[in-house]
Amino acid sequence: MRHISKLPQVETSIFSVMSALAHTHGAINLSQGFPNFKSDQKLIDLVSQAMNSGFNQYAPMAGNLELREAISKKFELLYNTSYNPETEITVTAGATQAIYTIISAFIHAGDEVLIFKPAYDCYEPAITINGGKPVAIQLVTPGYSINWDEVKHQISDKTKMIIINTPHNPSGTVLTKGDMLKLQALTEGTNILVLSDEVYEHMIFDGLKHQSVCLFSGLKQRSFIVASFGKTFHNTGWKMGYCCAPKQLMEEFQKVHQFNVFSVNSAMQKGLADYLKEPNYYLQLADFYQEKRDYFLNLIADSNFRFKPAQGTYFQVLGYAEITNEHDVDFAKKLTVENGLASIPLSVFNLENKDDKVLRFCFAKTDETLKKAADILNKL
Repeated sequence: MRHISKLPQVETSIFSVMSALAHTHGAINLSQGFPNFKSDQKLIDLVSQAMNSGFNQYAPMAGNLELREAISKKFELLYNTSYNPETEITVTAGATQAIYTIISAFIHAGDEVLIFKPAYDCYEPAITINGGKPVAIQLVTPGYSINWDEVKHQISDKTKMIIINTPHNPSGTVLTKGDMLKLQALTEGTNILVLSDEVYEHMIFDGLKHQSVCLFSGLKQRSFIVASFGKTFHNTGWKMGYCCAPKQLMEEFQKVHQFNVFSVNSAMQKGLADYLKEPNYYLQLADFYQEKRDYFLNLIADSNFRFKPAQGTYFQVLGYAEITNEHDVDFAKKLTVENGLASIPLSVFNLENKDDKVLRFCFAKTDETLKKAADILNKL
């Protein structure tokens, strides 16, 4: 058989490559972004209770109404803004499905979508497979900041969407209020949509505040917010997320969503709805992960790696230029095979594979795992 690939340039994900390498060589895996500790037993019990109570058939297409109401209340509590649970919130099979569906619903052949590099690797394929054109803008290192003059220069009459990610994976940085105001000004009076990937919204450190697009009226009216229960509650394998947007945008999203997955796991939705009645389960996450970040960084404070503490997410970028001049992909593989520690090289996410000699490490791990990883790093 002969066929023409819609994604001829796409290769195996770096996450799969590094995790497979870690498995083969018995390395500590700080590459993929998942915790190696379990979810709260109460949440697991609530999901089990929901199963035993009969929540085993299709959920409503938009999601369990109790859960959508709980999400709406969360926005009111955190951001003093609201999304209508009846018309402006959809529960999804993880954040990645939400992102893909948003792009599928709105991007037509020839539409341009601005993304910021290093970018999470699901954005570009979704744009391409829908006939759109990714327009990449490299973040300015070492702070991974946005050059807004470059953004203004790249916006054209073909620009349909801008994708932002804050807190940012893989760099661990966050967008400021000033950044959001600049984005708002640049999109004012246009038909440009904003897709705001906010899956790490509860993991922001050192007293910083999450600048969600919903805090800015000019952005909220043109934006989708994408969030993840999997990232938030330590259960990435559940693939549970949601998105929020104004009614007229959500209606278009749901036209695609209903023929994509239609609805997602019913019992998990009920369990999450009950779990979210207690806000402290997500309000305490910033302190929880900041302790892990600080523990990890204190352990490697005297190493040859250089770093600026992550502002958010559960990822820490470490610079290795004082250790070797090797390409980051080569060094990451060597570190896995010869030293027993897997990480993610950032060049694979950059424009033209720009190599800044940095690796990303996930610190959503037990203290024991972080200590073992630090012992390896301190020997380099």
